[in-house]
Amino acid sequence: MKQLLILSGKGGTGKTTIASAFIKLSAARAYADCDVDAPNLHLVMTQASAPERSDYFGLPVAQIDQETCIACDQCRQHCRFNAISVADGQYEVNRFACEGCGVCEYVCPVAAIEMKPAVAGDLMLYADKQRVFSTAQLKMGSGTSGLLVSEVKKRMKSAAAKVPFAIIDGSPGIGCPVIASLSGVDMVLVVAEPSVSGISDMERIIQTAAMFGTDVAVCTNKCDTNLENTARIEAFCSEKGIAHVGRIPFDSSAVTAINRGQTIVDIDCPSGRAVRAVYDETMRHFAAGGHA
Repeated sequence: MKQLLILSGKGGTGKTTIASAFIKLSAARAYADCDVDAPNLHLVMTQASAPERSDYFGLPVAQIDQETCIACDQCRQHCRFNAISVADGQYEVNRFACEGCGVCEYVCPVAAIEMKPAVAGDLMLYADKQRVFSTAQLKMGSGTSGLLVSEVKKRMKSAAAKVPFAIIDGSPGIGCPVIASLSGVDMVLVVAEPSVSGISDMERIIQTAAMFGTDVAVCTNKCDTNLENTARIEAFCSEKGIAHVGRIPFDSSAVTAINRGQTIVDIDCPSGRAVRAVYDETMRHFAAGGHA
Protein backbone atom coordinates (compact mmCIF):
# COMPACT_ATOMS: atom_id res chain seq x y z
CA MET A 1 0.00 0.00 0.00
CA LYS A 2 1.38 3.40 -1.05
CA GLN A 3 0.71 6.13 1.51
CA LEU A 4 0.48 9.90 1.14
CA LEU A 5 0.74 11.73 4.46
CA ILE A 6 -0.46 15.31 4.86
CA LEU A 7 1.26 17.34 7.58
CA SER A 8 1.53 20.97 8.58
CA GLY A 9 4.14 21.53 11.28
CA LYS A 10 1.59 23.63 13.18
CA GLY A 11 -2.13 23.71 13.81
CA GLY A 12 -4.62 25.81 11.89
CA THR A 13 -3.01 25.70 8.45
CA GLY A 14 -5.91 23.86 6.80
CA LYS A 15 -4.29 20.42 6.77
CA THR A 16 -7.51 18.48 7.36
CA THR A 17 -9.39 20.68 4.89
CA ILE A 18 -6.90 19.74 2.19
CA ALA A 19 -6.70 16.10 3.28
CA SER A 20 -10.48 15.72 3.01
CA ALA A 21 -10.42 17.33 -0.44
CA PHE A 22 -7.69 14.92 -1.57
CA ILE A 23 -9.71 11.96 -0.29
CA LYS A 24 -12.72 13.07 -2.33
CA LEU A 25 -10.69 13.84 -5.47
CA SER A 26 -8.86 10.52 -5.39
CA ALA A 27 -11.93 8.52 -4.33
CA ALA A 28 -9.57 6.98 -1.79
CA ARG A 29 -10.68 3.59 -0.53
CA ALA A 30 -8.43 3.77 2.52
CA TYR A 31 -7.62 6.74 4.72
CA ALA A 32 -6.82 7.55 8.32
CA ASP A 33 -6.91 10.43 10.77
CA CYS A 34 -3.75 10.25 12.88
CA ASP A 35 -4.41 13.44 14.83
CA VAL A 36 -5.46 11.32 17.80
CA ASP A 37 -5.43 14.22 20.26
CA ALA A 38 -8.09 16.10 18.29
CA PRO A 39 -9.42 14.03 15.37
CA ASN A 40 -11.82 15.88 13.08
CA LEU A 41 -11.65 14.23 9.66
CA HIS A 42 -14.81 12.28 10.49
CA LEU A 43 -16.75 15.56 10.63
CA VAL A 44 -16.43 16.09 6.88
CA MET A 45 -16.20 12.48 5.69
CA THR A 46 -19.69 11.01 5.90
CA GLN A 47 -19.74 7.42 7.14
CA ALA A 48 -22.37 4.91 6.08
CA SER A 49 -22.29 2.91 9.28
CA ALA A 50 -21.19 3.00 12.91
CA PRO A 51 -17.54 2.23 13.59
CA GLU A 52 -16.07 -0.89 15.08
CA ARG A 53 -14.75 0.34 18.42
CA SER A 54 -12.08 -1.08 20.68
CA ASP A 55 -10.19 0.13 23.71
CA TYR A 56 -6.59 1.26 23.41
CA PHE A 57 -4.45 0.42 26.41
CA GLY A 58 -1.48 2.71 27.01
CA LEU A 59 0.95 2.58 29.91
CA PRO A 60 -0.22 0.73 33.04
CA VAL A 61 -1.29 2.73 36.09
CA ALA A 62 -0.46 1.93 39.70
CA GLN A 63 -3.27 0.83 41.99
CA ILE A 64 -2.96 0.52 45.77
CA ASP A 65 -4.78 -2.15 47.75
CA GLN A 66 -5.90 -0.23 50.83
CA GLU A 67 -6.41 -3.39 52.90
CA THR A 68 -2.84 -4.56 52.28
CA CYS A 69 -1.14 -1.15 52.51
CA ILE A 70 0.76 -0.57 55.77
CA ALA A 71 1.30 3.18 55.17
CA CYS A 72 5.09 2.86 55.13
CA ASP A 73 5.31 5.84 52.74
CA GLN A 74 7.95 4.16 50.56
CA CYS A 75 5.86 4.49 47.40
CA ARG A 76 5.24 8.22 47.85
CA GLN A 77 8.89 8.93 48.69
CA HIS A 78 10.19 7.10 45.63
CA CYS A 79 7.64 8.42 43.09
CA ARG A 80 9.54 10.86 40.86
CA PHE A 81 6.30 12.16 39.35
CA ASN A 82 4.54 13.08 42.62
CA ALA A 83 1.66 10.86 41.57
CA ILE A 84 1.02 9.43 45.04
CA SER A 85 -0.63 11.38 47.82
CA VAL A 86 -1.87 10.56 51.29
CA ALA A 87 -5.02 11.81 53.00
CA ASP A 88 -6.50 10.55 56.26
CA GLY A 89 -3.93 7.76 56.27
CA GLN A 90 -4.91 6.41 52.86
CA TYR A 91 -2.56 6.43 49.89
CA GLU A 92 -3.99 7.30 46.49
CA VAL A 93 -2.56 7.34 42.95
CA ASN A 94 -3.32 10.23 40.62
CA ARG A 95 -3.83 8.39 37.33
CA PHE A 96 -3.15 11.57 35.35
CA ALA A 97 0.27 12.00 36.98
CA CYS A 98 1.29 8.33 37.04
CA GLU A 99 3.81 7.51 34.29
CA GLY A 100 3.56 3.75 34.72
CA CYS A 101 7.23 3.31 35.66
CA GLY A 102 6.50 0.68 38.32
CA VAL A 103 8.94 1.96 40.95
CA CYS A 104 6.20 2.10 43.61
CA GLU A 105 5.30 -1.54 42.94
CA TYR A 106 8.99 -2.49 43.23
CA VAL A 107 9.65 -0.74 46.56
CA CYS A 108 6.41 -1.72 48.30
CA PRO A 109 7.42 -4.19 51.08
CA VAL A 110 4.00 -5.88 51.29
CA ALA A 111 3.09 -6.04 47.57
CA ALA A 112 0.14 -3.70 48.05
CA ILE A 113 0.69 -1.99 44.70
CA GLU A 114 -0.05 -3.48 41.29
CA MET A 115 0.47 -2.02 37.82
CA LYS A 116 -2.78 -2.49 35.95
CA PRO A 117 -3.62 -1.84 32.27
CA ALA A 118 -5.47 1.43 31.74
CA VAL A 119 -7.69 2.44 28.85
CA ALA A 120 -5.97 5.42 27.22
CA GLY A 121 -8.00 5.86 24.07
CA ASP A 122 -10.79 4.76 21.78
CA LEU A 123 -9.95 3.11 18.42
CA MET A 124 -12.54 3.43 15.67
CA LEU A 125 -12.59 1.62 12.32
CA TYR A 126 -15.19 2.36 9.67
CA ALA A 127 -15.11 -0.41 7.08
CA ASP A 128 -17.48 -1.39 4.29
CA LYS A 129 -17.18 -2.57 0.69
CA GLN A 130 -16.39 0.95 -0.55
CA ARG A 131 -13.75 2.21 1.87
CA VAL A 132 -11.84 1.88 5.13
CA PHE A 133 -11.40 4.77 7.54
CA SER A 134 -9.29 4.36 10.67
CA THR A 135 -9.16 6.92 13.47
CA ALA A 136 -8.89 7.18 17.24
CA GLN A 137 -9.44 9.51 20.17
CA LEU A 138 -6.85 9.72 22.94
CA LYS A 139 -8.38 10.19 26.38
CA MET A 140 -7.63 13.46 28.15
CA GLY A 141 -4.50 13.27 30.24
CA SER A 142 -3.27 10.09 28.57
CA GLY A 143 0.12 9.69 26.94
CA THR A 144 1.61 7.31 24.36
CA SER A 145 -0.08 9.12 21.48
CA GLY A 146 2.64 7.85 19.14
CA LEU A 147 1.74 4.23 19.91
CA LEU A 148 -1.92 5.01 19.30
CA VAL A 149 -1.09 6.54 15.90
CA SER A 150 0.83 3.39 14.98
CA GLU A 151 -2.21 1.32 15.89
CA VAL A 152 -4.48 3.53 13.76
CA LYS A 153 -2.23 2.97 10.73
CA LYS A 154 -1.90 -0.73 11.44
CA ARG A 155 -5.66 -1.21 11.56
CA MET A 156 -6.13 0.72 8.31
CA LYS A 157 -3.57 -1.41 6.47
CA SER A 158 -4.94 -4.64 7.90
CA ALA A 159 -8.55 -3.84 6.94
CA ALA A 160 -7.57 -2.58 3.47
CA ALA A 161 -4.76 -4.99 2.65
CA LYS A 162 -5.56 -5.08 -1.08
CA VAL A 163 -6.06 -1.32 -1.50
CA PRO A 164 -3.08 0.15 -3.40
CA PHE A 165 -3.25 3.74 -2.11
CA ALA A 166 -4.11 5.50 1.15
CA ILE A 167 -4.22 9.09 2.41
CA ILE A 168 -3.30 9.91 5.99
CA ASP A 169 -4.21 13.12 7.80
CA GLY A 170 -1.41 13.64 10.31
CA SER A 171 -0.98 15.63 13.50
CA PRO A 172 0.37 19.18 13.81
CA GLY A 173 3.85 19.74 15.18
CA ILE A 174 6.87 17.44 15.07
CA GLY A 175 6.29 15.31 18.20
CA CYS A 176 5.65 11.61 18.78
CA PRO A 177 2.36 11.34 16.85
CA VAL A 178 3.94 13.00 13.79
CA ILE A 179 6.98 10.73 13.96
CA ALA A 180 4.69 7.70 14.18
CA SER A 181 2.66 9.04 11.25
CA LEU A 182 5.84 9.46 9.16
CA SER A 183 7.02 5.91 9.66
CA GLY A 184 6.59 3.87 6.49
CA VAL A 185 4.87 6.48 4.31
CA ASP A 186 5.94 7.12 0.72
CA MET A 187 5.49 10.88 0.48
CA VAL A 188 4.60 13.86 2.65
CA LEU A 189 2.64 16.91 1.53
CA VAL A 190 3.38 19.80 3.87
CA VAL A 191 0.61 22.41 4.08
CA ALA A 192 2.41 25.68 4.77
CA GLU A 193 0.95 28.94 6.05
CA PRO A 194 2.49 32.27 4.95
CA SER A 195 3.20 33.53 8.45
CA VAL A 196 6.44 33.79 10.43
CA SER A 197 5.49 30.85 12.67
CA GLY A 198 4.11 28.95 9.66
CA ILE A 199 7.41 29.19 7.79
CA SER A 200 9.42 28.20 10.87
CA ASP A 201 7.24 25.17 11.52
CA MET A 202 7.30 24.21 7.84
CA GLU A 203 11.08 24.11 7.97
CA ARG A 204 11.01 21.97 11.13
CA ILE A 205 8.62 19.38 9.70
CA ILE A 206 10.65 19.18 6.47
CA GLN A 207 13.77 18.51 8.54
CA THR A 208 11.91 15.83 10.49
CA ALA A 209 10.71 14.13 7.30
CA ALA A 210 14.25 14.25 5.91
CA MET A 211 15.44 12.11 8.82
CA PHE A 212 13.14 9.37 7.56
CA GLY A 213 14.32 9.79 3.96
CA THR A 214 10.74 10.55 2.96
CA ASP A 215 9.96 12.51 -0.22
CA VAL A 216 8.37 15.89 0.50
CA ALA A 217 6.24 18.38 -1.42
CA VAL A 218 4.85 21.71 -0.16
CA CYS A 219 1.72 23.71 -0.91
CA THR A 220 0.84 27.13 0.49
CA ASN A 221 -2.62 27.59 1.95
CA LYS A 222 -4.20 31.03 2.48
CA CYS A 223 -1.45 32.25 0.17
CA ASP A 224 -2.93 35.71 -0.41
CA THR A 225 -2.91 36.63 3.28
CA ASN A 226 0.80 37.46 2.95
CA LEU A 227 2.21 37.35 -0.56
CA GLU A 228 5.70 38.25 0.64
CA ASN A 229 5.85 35.23 2.92
CA THR A 230 4.30 33.07 0.22
CA ALA A 231 7.22 34.05 -2.01
CA ARG A 232 9.60 33.18 0.85
CA ILE A 233 8.09 29.68 1.07
CA GLU A 234 8.51 29.13 -2.65
CA ALA A 235 12.08 30.46 -2.57
CA PHE A 236 12.91 28.09 0.31
CA CYS A 237 11.51 25.13 -1.63
CA SER A 238 13.46 26.12 -4.74
CA GLU A 239 16.68 26.45 -2.75
CA LYS A 240 16.23 23.05 -1.05
CA GLY A 241 15.10 21.24 -4.20
CA ILE A 242 11.62 20.60 -2.79
CA ALA A 243 8.59 20.56 -5.07
CA HIS A 244 6.15 23.41 -4.43
CA VAL A 245 2.90 22.06 -5.83
CA GLY A 246 0.73 25.16 -5.72
CA ARG A 247 -1.11 27.91 -3.90
CA ILE A 248 -4.56 27.93 -2.33
CA PRO A 249 -6.17 31.30 -1.56
CA PHE A 250 -7.95 32.29 1.62
CA ASP A 251 -11.62 31.58 1.00
CA SER A 252 -14.53 32.21 3.36
CA SER A 253 -16.54 29.69 1.35
CA ALA A 254 -14.24 27.00 2.73
CA VAL A 255 -15.42 27.79 6.26
CA THR A 256 -19.03 27.57 5.13
CA ALA A 257 -18.44 24.19 3.48
CA ILE A 258 -16.64 22.71 6.50
CA ASN A 259 -19.37 23.94 8.86
CA ARG A 260 -21.86 22.06 6.68
CA GLY A 261 -19.79 18.88 6.84
CA GLN A 262 -18.62 19.24 3.24
CA THR A 263 -15.18 19.33 1.65
CA ILE A 264 -14.06 22.33 -0.41
CA VAL A 265 -14.38 20.28 -3.61
CA ASP A 266 -18.05 19.57 -2.89
CA ILE A 267 -18.87 23.18 -3.79
CA ASP A 268 -17.71 25.60 -6.48
CA CYS A 269 -15.33 27.99 -4.72
CA PRO A 270 -11.85 29.52 -5.28
CA SER A 271 -10.14 27.26 -2.74
CA GLY A 272 -11.83 24.19 -4.20
CA ARG A 273 -10.65 25.02 -7.71
CA ALA A 274 -7.13 25.71 -6.46
CA VAL A 275 -6.88 22.50 -4.46
CA ARG A 276 -7.75 20.49 -7.57
CA ALA A 277 -4.64 21.87 -9.26
CA VAL A 278 -2.59 21.17 -6.11
CA TYR A 279 -3.93 17.62 -6.05
CA ASP A 280 -3.01 16.99 -9.71
CA GLU A 281 0.52 18.30 -9.20
CA THR A 282 0.95 16.37 -5.93
CA MET A 283 -0.13 13.11 -7.53
CA ARG A 284 2.23 13.72 -10.43
CA HIS A 285 5.11 13.95 -7.98
CA PHE A 286 3.77 11.02 -5.99
CA ALA A 287 3.71 8.84 -9.11
CA ALA A 288 7.25 9.95 -9.93
CA GLY A 289 8.50 9.00 -6.49
CA GLY A 290 8.57 12.58 -5.25
CA HIS A 291 10.90 13.81 -7.97
CA ALA A 292 10.15 16.52 -10.51
